Amino acid sequence: MKLILVRHGESEANFQNYWTGWLDVDLTEKGIQQARDAGNKIKQAGLTIDLAYESVLKRSIKTAKMILQEAGAYFVPEYKTWRLNERHYGALVGKNKELMTQYFGADQVKKWRRGFDEVPPLTKDNHFDRRYDQLDSRLIPKGESLHMTSRRVVPLWQDQLVPNLLNRKTILVCGHGNSLRALVQFLEEIPIDQVDKIDIPNATPMVYTFNSQLEIIEKEIL
Repeated sequence: MKLILVRHGESEANFQNYWTGWLDVDLTEKGIQQARDAGNKIKQAGLTIDLAYESVLKRSIKTAKMILQEAGAYFVPEYKTWRLNERHYGALVGKNKELMTQYFGADQVKKWRRGFDEVPPLTKDNHFDRRYDQLDSRLIPKGESLHMTSRRVVPLWQDQLVPNLLNRKTILVCGHGNSLRALVQFLEEIPIDQVDKIDIPNATPMVYTFNSQLEIIEKEIL
């Protein structure tokens, strides 16, 4: 039973160094190539993907589609879910990280980026499109800590990923830096005071192998 976690390829926001959150930005040319390379690595490792989960943001969707194409699995079912969206960075969305470091200080910015319970300044209003029309407005945040992100990611694991793993499916999960950090922290039972050490590089497949009790028996970085 295998779970493949991949953060999207380099996005325009990664390149320009600003907070993205639920802002829908595209991949750079480098990010596109990274996604293709990730698919090739998965294929070369002999992994056969049975289904894929993505966020509702195009940097995740495009990365997943290119991975599936390169891995020879472009025909498998794909499921899009807001639960895999990047952490909502509130009023910091669209702000340059270096400028915010100068304004708020390096320690505070590090807490926002790497802490577990630190909530960024909340935005007053969200300006989202129809992709969230069917979502209960009470579930749409105006800013999230990593802990809050975890509370929306873990139900995806429990309700959808676990049943498919138990059905012997190999699953690709293409998410974002913080949604995957939250899932990794949960799966590996990493202490809260060590979550700042979890690093999720762009387009780098992490392959978890589980036994029948869903205990991790191997983790491989491709």
